[in-house]
Amino acid sequence: MTAYIPLSVIELALASILVVANGMISVAYGLRLERSLAVASLRMVLQLGIVALALKFIFAQTNPVWTLLFVTIMAVATIAEVIMRQERRLKGWRALLLSASPAFLAGLVTTLIALLLIQPQPWYAPRFLLPILGMLVGNSLSGVALVLDTITGAASRERRVIEARLALGATRHQAFEDILRRGLRTGLMPVLNGMAAAGIVSLPGMMTGQILAGVDPVEAAKYQIMIMFLIAGATAIGVVAGGFAAVHLLTDERHRLRLDRLTAPSE
Repeated sequence: MTAYIPLSVIELALASILVVANGMISVAYGLRLERSLAVASLRMVLQLGIVALALKFIFAQTNPVWTLLFVTIMAVATIAEVIMRQERRLKGWRALLLSASPAFLAGLVTTLIALLLIQPQPWYAPRFLLPILGMLVGNSLSGVALVLDTITGAASRERRVIEARLALGATRHQAFEDILRRGLRTGLMPVLNGMAAAGIVSLPGMMTGQILAGVDPVEAAKYQIMIMFLIAGATAIGVVAGGFAAVHLLTDERHRLRLDRLTAPSE
């Protein structure tokens, strides 16, 4: 197989011209996205650069404490990211933690399953644990953010319908049944689309990276298939847990709708 071809800073700079082209399109059509695009690009470069240096350091260590520290930082960042993606957020740190934490926990559970399948030595080797955890948590994060946003938004728009069902004797889960179903469908749809398009419309990132690194395409495909299954599992676990958490937090023990637990859209 062809050896890995490293990239220089100049080559990365040339690739960034495509981002500049996006900014020019935004300016030409008055989209007002050029500033957001520039900030997002700089943020991405800085984040990936810092993470790369941190991972290089952690991979060279034999102490699992550094791995645990990185995982803890990842957990905090995941919860914060889920919260920031909500148009209407739940009030109180306990509510925020309960609704957002399924994204990380689902990724962590499926990462442990992946390690059982791969069986690296040692099992907590950061070269295996951290990249897999990042992929699974990232996808679970997107699903949980979508289901929470869908349910909180629908609860605000359909307040009268929900309260009418509750007044007629429905439990909170029965009153939210249609909304929960929509939320779960919305949260799961991206991963379903990704699985359907993999291999035909696109080559997923992990498989592409392995092929560029010189791995046999068949072996790369095997790993990608396993990762796609794990992503589907992580997303499903996170979406279901996040959806039920949202329903629980938007109601109380007396089966009353509690929109007062949501912030205003502008907050």
